Formats: sequence, C-alpha cells, structure tokens
Amino acid sequence: MDVKATAKTVRCTPRKTRLVLDQIRGKDVEDALAILQFLPNSAADAVAKVVKSAAANATHNHQMDSSKLYVKSCYADEGIVLKRWMPRAKGSASQILKRTSHITVVVAER
Repeated sequence: MDVKATAKTVRCTPRKTRLVLDQIRGKDVEDALAILQFLPNSAADAVAKVVKSAAANATHNHQMDSSKLYVKSCYADEGIVLKRWMPRAKGSASQILKRTSHITVVVAER
C-alpha cells in the first residue's frame, strides 16, 4: 500500500527542490531523514517535513511498521508564481517571478 503526503505552495523553486528529492528517492525513511538533515539546500527542511508527515500517515492511519518504510517516489510540481516588478533604467520595469512548488512524497512498506 502506498501512503502519500503533500506540501503545497512551498516558497522554493521546483528546480531546486528536485535536486533534493533526487538524493532521497528509493531510500529508507530513516536514511532519507539523515541525508536531509545535513544537506545545505534550503528545500531540505521542507522535504524533511513532508517525509515525516508521510511516515506518520503510514504509521497512524494504515498501521504500517515504521522501520520497514521507504520512499517509493517523490516529486515536485510547479505551484503558483508570484509576479513582482523591479524598476529599471529609463522608467521601464522588469518582471521578477517568485516560483513556488508542490512537494509530494509517497512511502511504502518493503
């Protein structure tokens, strides 16, 4: 059985988040959390929170053994984009796109 958790509108770009998710895909939950704890990326904290939530969902809602859980799949989709403007030379302006991501982690039992 697959159990998933999702964090929506996380203020980190999907491209940077996918770099973190590639590190933990297929690993045990304990190993994944240990890896995320020492990653310097800013998205590692948000991903760790989602992994803990997915593990808790599996343990409490579906009575799975927490020691046998592993990250079956994980992905980051693009969320809403906040559009801001920065003044430039000669009275013009350039657009700044502040991207967000939806992080999904699926755990299963080995």
